[in-house]
Amino acid sequence: MTQETVTAPGEPTVGTAHFRTMFPTTAHGAHTARHAAERWLAAQQGRSEPADDDSTATASLLIAELTANAALHGRVRGRNARLALALTPATLRIEVTDARGERLPAPTPVADADGESGRGLLLVASLADAWGCEPHHPGGKTVWAECARRAARTGR
Repeated sequence: MTQETVTAPGEPTVGTAHFRTMFPTTAHGAHTARHAAERWLAAQQGRSEPADDDSTATASLLIAELTANAALHGRVRGRNARLALALTPATLRIEVTDARGERLPAPTPVADADGESGRGLLLVASLADAWGCEPHHPGGKTVWAECARRAARTGR
């Protein structure tokens, strides 16, 4: 189920716009949630397709990493994960909630150079302006990341 707060295309975001979607904790579910979020972000910018700029690429990478981590590490049979975005004039907040509260994320200081995984949270930490993890009642966790929007960074 996708819930969204819509502003008119091309209109600046005033206040906070919200996007939420539930997704199965599978690779396909994470992929589908990411693409829905990218389309929503494009619509918030008055575009029909995601922009090809650094801030859009950063948001896409963060969404992809957090949803993929939920699918890989947060899976509980019969339980979905949730992707939520909050967009203000200054910040994009990305939250992914899964059902595995006992498995808290922690970046590995040294990832296996030949391994195919283990670098995701290092990527999140380097791209996001802030990130963290909070317990989610009654069981689970929410991993979040925040990015300053380009206009807020440059004052434009």
